[in-house]
Amino acid sequence: MKEFHVETKCIQEGWKPSNGEARVLPIYQSTTYKYDSGEHLGQLFDLSAPGHMYTRISNPTVACVEEKIAALEGGVGAMCTSSGQAASLLSIFNITSSGENFVSCSTIYGGTVNLFAVTMKRMGIEVRFARPDMTDEEIHALFDEKTRLVFGETIANPALNVLDIERFAAIAHAHNVPLVIDNTFATPVICRPFEFGADIVIHSTTKYLDGHASVVGGVIVDSGKFDWQASGKYPELTTPDESYHGVVYTRDFGSAAYITKARVQLMRDLGTTPQPIAMYILNLGLETLALRMERHFENGLAVAKYLEGHDKISWVNNPALPSNTQYERCQKYLGGKSCGVVSFGVKGGRDAAMRFMNHLQLAQIVVHVADARTCVLHPASTTHRQLTDQQLVDAGIGPDLIRMSVGIENIDDILADIENALSQV
Repeated sequence: MKEFHVETKCIQEGWKPSNGEARVLPIYQSTTYKYDSGEHLGQLFDLSAPGHMYTRISNPTVACVEEKIAALEGGVGAMCTSSGQAASLLSIFNITSSGENFVSCSTIYGGTVNLFAVTMKRMGIEVRFARPDMTDEEIHALFDEKTRLVFGETIANPALNVLDIERFAAIAHAHNVPLVIDNTFATPVICRPFEFGADIVIHSTTKYLDGHASVVGGVIVDSGKFDWQASGKYPELTTPDESYHGVVYTRDFGSAAYITKARVQLMRDLGTTPQPIAMYILNLGLETLALRMERHFENGLAVAKYLEGHDKISWVNNPALPSNTQYERCQKYLGGKSCGVVSFGVKGGRDAAMRFMNHLQLAQIVVHVADARTCVLHPASTTHRQLTDQQLVDAGIGPDLIRMSVGIENIDDILADIENALSQV
């Protein structure tokens, strides 16, 4: 049978019950597992036999969700984490050590900017930010012999820039390093970055993958396509790991070397473990992901078009708008679609933006984005509050920017709420 479409994978991949087993993914709410012999357990700790040794490292419920997300993205394997930030950290720390550096696009989520520029700096890992307006030559100049990867977001949060994935993949590969993509806003329903040259994909599953603001989580997906051995820059993967009696990940796990090391070494030692009940809830969200993303896109575009023609709005940003500077990339990488997030400015600046938000009734002011309910936020005052003025500019965030995450309610109700709030400005 041919490969399933993405809509079918959302439902059918992951848990595949045998005769007489539960039809719905069971919750294996257990930290430990029973074995018939000490020898078998020893094989698990030597990584020479498949199975679960301890839930901090792996769990049957979590594993099924990982298999589903890997199938959605087209990867060889995935590892769920306790949060999206944990996925960002581990995706880089897995192949980058103290004294090394990586290149990141500047138009990324504010929390990720802080992780890269502040926390990882304390770990001895340097981030070098590349602005979208830089030439290829200027970006190439950021690399040196210690550069280990390139990082970007498919659709930037909240600037909504669409990353030129093929361009950044070519730049990364010219230096024999992988491209890591945060695909949170696009989801694999709208974009599968591996098809455009990306090597590793991460998500904050807290957002659209869950879709109901129920559970925090993250995931790392390995394409299995990057040649770690040929690159010559990753001894973590190509030389013996003494904590596992000399296992060599590229030799012993082939195309799954990266994701295997992330699990058995970093998850083992750092313990950013997702809970089985949380993964059960995430799986429920994944089953309706394709349906929800269609409505999120339709509603988001309708809101963007409405705002674009309103005399109290100074500008509107949604990559699916024909007038948008990102429109051509939206066609190429997103199939002409986008997520449900719209960024815009209310005439009158920060004060007018605050008045508008305070008069919304259906849309709620929350520190969240990308779930079934319409919500709104002023990033410069909240999620990106710790950034410097220059970092805000580099991230594409002005003082008047409002980020509206358009939900899946009836569009007439959403537009009426917006109109009522604007009438108070």
